[in-house]
Amino acid sequence: MTDILMPKATAVWLVDNTSLSFEQIAAFCGLHPLEVRGIADGDVARDIRGADPMVNGQLTRDELDKAQADPNYRMKAVVSRHAELLKPTKSGPKYTPVSRRQDRPDAIAWFVRNHPEVTDAQIAKLLGTTKSTIESVRNRTHWNSANIKPVDPVTLGLVGQLQLDEVVRKAADKKAKDDLKSGAALQSIEEAPVEAEEPDFVPEERVRPGAEPTAESVFGSRDDD
Repeated sequence: MTDILMPKATAVWLVDNTSLSFEQIAAFCGLHPLEVRGIADGDVARDIRGADPMVNGQLTRDELDKAQADPNYRMKAVVSRHAELLKPTKSGPKYTPVSRRQDRPDAIAWFVRNHPEVTDAQIAKLLGTTKSTIESVRNRTHWNSANIKPVDPVTLGLVGQLQLDEVVRKAADKKAKDDLKSGAALQSIEEAPVEAEEPDFVPEERVRPGAEPTAESVFGSRDDD
């Protein structure tokens, strides 16, 4: 089915103003039948004002009449120009004009010299280049290495300043987190307790006792008188 604008408001109007079944309304509005039943019971979308899909140009009277006459018929919504405009669009791959493609190696060299923390994947996405080209510029194996010089990609018109600042900020934040983790791991290793070395065994010096004292050594000999 085609996506419609204000599906719940449309369901509210269809519940209040038609004899359609819950399944028919659910199929048309992209809702679950139980949700439509909740709208009819006043438990869901209580404060939402109904929107007439025919006034909005999303349903024809003929489709509504067919559905009310046949409970098995599923209404087909009219393609709304406004609905198409409101659909989110996915941004495709970054396109760089041919006149600017020759400047990409200069921008890559600028990143390599000034912001080594920015990954090759981030550079490739931002500049619309390839990892092999980035590697060749870094290793100076690029076919035009002699003429490559670092130039700010904003100056070259390849990216906007806000885009560049965002990429550099994210890369710096990631590097800071990685450095913090590695620093904490290193500190934990350095702070590990070191077992105290046992002192070398030194035998005690034993004092050799002298000879037993004699009377002569204590009182002296007669010759000394």
